[in-house]
Amino acid sequence: MPFVPKPTVGKLSSVPEETKVPPSPESQAVKTFEFTEPKYTLSDLIISDDLYEELQTIIKAQECWKKVFEEWNLGSVMKQRKNLFVNLYGEPGTGKTMAAHAIAKSVGKKMICVNYADIESKFVGETSKNLTSLFTFAKEQDAIIFFDEADALLSKRVTNMSHSTDVSVNQTRSVLLTLLNDFEGMVIFASNFISNYDSAFMRRIQYHVKFELPNAKLRERLWKMYIPSEMPVKINFEEIAKKYDGISGSDISNAVLKAALRAAKEGISMIPQKYFEDAVISIIQSKKANSQQDNSDLKIVKSEMIPASEVPPEIRQKAEQGTQ
Repeated sequence: MPFVPKPTVGKLSSVPEETKVPPSPESQAVKTFEFTEPKYTLSDLIISDDLYEELQTIIKAQECWKKVFEEWNLGSVMKQRKNLFVNLYGEPGTGKTMAAHAIAKSVGKKMICVNYADIESKFVGETSKNLTSLFTFAKEQDAIIFFDEADALLSKRVTNMSHSTDVSVNQTRSVLLTLLNDFEGMVIFASNFISNYDSAFMRRIQYHVKFELPNAKLRERLWKMYIPSEMPVKINFEEIAKKYDGISGSDISNAVLKAALRAAKEGISMIPQKYFEDAVISIIQSKKANSQQDNSDLKIVKSEMIPASEVPPEIRQKAEQGTQ
């Protein structure tokens, strides 16, 4: 079945609701995949020097494979891999998605941006088929697959299966493991919850890159970046950067927007620093309240039961051979 990109960028579109009627496989929902051009470059990122160097190493990795495997004869002691898997993990709002775009931009590849909600289907067997179609489309388009909120897909498999959904989770993980083994391109994962990853996926990922909250120096640069020169402000960037710790670039962006909207509503000609501080304090308070909730980091992922007959034969065969 041919894949035809549609005008909307970076999403997965499904067929009209009326076609989503079981029971025959032909009537089940079919999702098509679309690619997007990367939106950011490395120069758009405000990150530490160490993190910048890590990203540069990833970007140059495939260029260096011939040298290390052939000139340096690393191929004599290990099999040369044709895929590159990268995991970007850490605090929310620290630039993981921007970094994924920057990597793709640097290597000159298109992206297919997906999350579990795009892949998951309410129809029996469709999630595994969607995964298979995704990797096929990525190969045909020579595109990078970017899984956002990847812990929903890479979570630990169930060892003591007592429910049909436990079997479903394990089957889906086995299919994904097989697809990763056979894929010859780049896959980037991003997650705030690396502790949820199954060890089988951890072993297959060559690069794990941690994103941390910015220090005072980086926060100052972020404040300056998010406040354009046209905005009338009276603010001491160094002071506000040092005063409020534990916030991300996304938090700073939201604080600037809140302060600007407040000032525009009130019709003032110069935005005082207090407006930005009030916005930051509100954000910090909301984050603290959220962190105090029980099971605040718990993610519940809807599962489906996938009969063996519904899994593509070549995937089922490899999964049964113990790829997991």
